[in-house]
Amino acid sequence: MALSKTERRQRIKNRIRKVVTGTSGRPRLAVFRSNKEIYAQLIDDESGVTIASSSSRDKEISAAEGTKSDVATLVGKAIAEKAIKAGVETVSFDRGGYLYHGRVKSLAEGAREAGLKF
Repeated sequence: MALSKTERRQRIKNRIRKVVTGTSGRPRLAVFRSNKEIYAQLIDDESGVTIASSSSRDKEISAAEGTKSDVATLVGKAIAEKAIKAGVETVSFDRGGYLYHGRVKSLAEGAREAGLKF
């Protein structure tokens, strides 16, 4: 029997999470994508702490015009700026079971443009 979209994504997410973990020196950049919004967090899995977060619901980003991919690029740039302020330069990218395509790819490219290294 075929898996639903959410079950399939959960399996992929679990497979990724076995390999990708965040440390204080190299946190995990976790991405969550809903139908309207996109969220990004820098997570230190060793201590269970979120170092920084950014989303398309932030005031300066939600005021921006453009497609959802354009907004995802802005979220990537914002999370990279917050990461650099927190003293983080390299991260492990956790796409959260989503395909590296579209908004997820735009977020990653925005973060790279702003100076984060994966």
